[in-house]
Amino acid sequence: MSEIEYVDNPARHRYEIRDGETVAGLAAYRLPDDEHVDFVHTEVQEAYNGQGLASKLVAFALADVKAKGKRIIPHCPYVAGWLKRHGEEFADITDWPA
Repeated sequence: MSEIEYVDNPARHRYEIRDGETVAGLAAYRLPDDEHVDFVHTEVQEAYNGQGLASKLVAFALADVKAKGKRIIPHCPYVAGWLKRHGEEFADITDWPA
């Protein structure tokens, strides 16, 4: 395994977990307007399960959204669960879906 890195891939509307050239996981989003980033799906390849990479990816992605002055919509069940467990610092920028 190479060094794991977390990046935004705006061309594909997703944050990625990269292990060298391999995309080990992703958090897909849509941009419904100029203010929001709507997270719709998170997944990690089976070979990378159990390492806490999805949690680190979500923490990275949400911090990036906050740094960009945007708001979060957590339609993805994983992102919603993560926010309920760890999201105190993002409560002020989270718009929960109806």
